[in-house]
Amino acid sequence: MSQPPTLPLNPVHVRQQFARRNPLDEAQFLYGEIAQRMLQRLGYVRIDPNTLLDAGCGAGHAIEPLRARFPNIDYTGLDFCPALLQTAAERYAARPSLWQKLRNKPTRTPHFIEADLAQSGLDPSSLDLVWSNMALHWHPEPHQVLAEWRRILKTGGLVMFSCLGPGSLKEVRQALEDAGLQTATPGFVDMHDFGDLLLERGFTDPVMDQEIITLTYRSPEKLLGDLHVLGGNPATDRKRGLAGRAWQQRLLEALEKQRHMDGTIHLSLEVAYGHAWRPASVRSRDVPGETRISVDSISRSRRPPNP
Repeated sequence: MSQPPTLPLNPVHVRQQFARRNPLDEAQFLYGEIAQRMLQRLGYVRIDPNTLLDAGCGAGHAIEPLRARFPNIDYTGLDFCPALLQTAAERYAARPSLWQKLRNKPTRTPHFIEADLAQSGLDPSSLDLVWSNMALHWHPEPHQVLAEWRRILKTGGLVMFSCLGPGSLKEVRQALEDAGLQTATPGFVDMHDFGDLLLERGFTDPVMDQEIITLTYRSPEKLLGDLHVLGGNPATDRKRGLAGRAWQQRLLEALEKQRHMDGTIHLSLEVAYGHAWRPASVRSRDVPGETRISVDSISRSRRPPNP
């Protein structure tokens, strides 16, 4: 890949919009489902991690599902939104979790840090597993995030993530165009580009797959309501200011015209899943910030001079 993809997103607006949606309980109809599908994929991977980073942890909804799989995991949650982190700490750091009560055994207290996905501040080679559910598409420079994840993973560590792909929200984009409404919508990175990025950032054996999840609705109002709870529109070129009633009505009418034969309106979400390993050494492509020296050249420098 000649030029890594960047997404036209405003990180400040991402943080503000998720703060307004705190604690994201209503969004778990999708985010929780994707987490379960990630766990199913993780079931085919041979790994027994001690340390885990939940990158983009939100309010910590993945803590108990992850502990059900890895009871003794040392969990760290990272997010850019302080409001969500405060909720996570109140829910999980100060009292035993449901899983702890069921086991009747102590579990390690989860830790939470406020940081950018691409600048975690964590020690290099300190984690066995980086887990990230539906967070990567909210960062404007996903290639930098992947580089950071490689930096903080131990040799043999695994990264597993999910994110939205470019096939998402096509019905909303079409409705905006049909209604003549001028605004930008978030962009997404193609699954195949993520495979290339993983290799370019020093990972090995990347596995990518994707699926289209189609949500069906009886009313366009419910569709837009669910779209709202899943996250806002932090696109840098989006329409400024709040949309008025006339603007919203035109969008609703355009969505109404998309009804299928069964009377439902659809919302397509392309979900990409990926995982890859942090190898002991980089064999094929350079990793930013690293310098590699040939072992042969080191050996030659140590040879005694010829008599």
